[in-house]
Amino acid sequence: MRVEDERNGASRDVCLVVAGDNDKHRLVTALRSTLEQAGWLELDAVVVDNSDSGVADYVDEHFLDVPTIRCQNRGLGHTYNRALETANARYVLLLGPEVEVCETSLATLVASLDRRPEIGLAGVRQLNSDGSLSPSIRRFPSARHMLSEALGIDRLPWLRRIAGEYERDTRKYEQTTACDWSSGFLLVRYAALERVGWFDERLQPFAGEADLCLRLKRAGWQVAYMPCLTVRRRKGRRWDNARLEAQAAYARMQFARKHFPRAAADYRWALALRYALRVCAFSFSGRGRQQAARAALTTVLKGQAPLDEQSA
Repeated sequence: MRVEDERNGASRDVCLVVAGDNDKHRLVTALRSTLEQAGWLELDAVVVDNSDSGVADYVDEHFLDVPTIRCQNRGLGHTYNRALETANARYVLLLGPEVEVCETSLATLVASLDRRPEIGLAGVRQLNSDGSLSPSIRRFPSARHMLSEALGIDRLPWLRRIAGEYERDTRKYEQTTACDWSSGFLLVRYAALERVGWFDERLQPFAGEADLCLRLKRAGWQVAYMPCLTVRRRKGRRWDNARLEAQAAYARMQFARKHFPRAAADYRWALALRYALRVCAFSFSGRGRQQAARAALTTVLKGQAPLDEQSA
């Protein structure tokens, strides 16, 4: 097990990175709620705007101490990497604009990690907009997990503890536990990032976080779920967006090719089954979802990047 010293020369405890999007209200909520829960921490914040909606201009006007970075929209990994170029802190908090810190201070989480130097990355307890638990403990993607999810096996009471990517046993969310990966709210030790490298920008918009956590674990770091901090996550409707769903499907295939190439074909066909079943299921429940599932299925069957990525 690898244990690293704290980063030498870091001027702050945490560098907060918020990825901007088109919804100014969501971004302001994410930024303000985290700053208000900083506690005793010396914290820097930066907002990275990869849209043309004026988010950066709004932050420049209303948050004078928060610098902004403008970049092209090449995925979340590219957005985070631009901010990491400026980070000068012991930890980096990667925060999606849909996240609101609602219970306990960020300082409590940092103090917990300070006592556990073997942990390279931590996720936290996440709630849906209605206050219900949002599963954030995840297992690494595999053909077996994808097949379980496609067939709904991961939701059966006697199998859900071992099947599928999401941990659905609610008892696991009551205590700190090792996990494979998480997303949405990631507190990462900068020394660990220096060891394994930043985000693989090819694996967006789905697999960048899973890839980072897998590289951390292979380098000897632990990834943990720590419920000492709770956030509320207002998830977007990706299933209604054909472009994003197709990109996510392609990113999943890239992750498989990178990390388990011998089983990548099995994973691809399990993924195809998942989207084929969704095309059928969504034929009665929503045209947008069906179109998104159909676009993802086409991407998987062709085994190629969506057209908008090929022309980028």
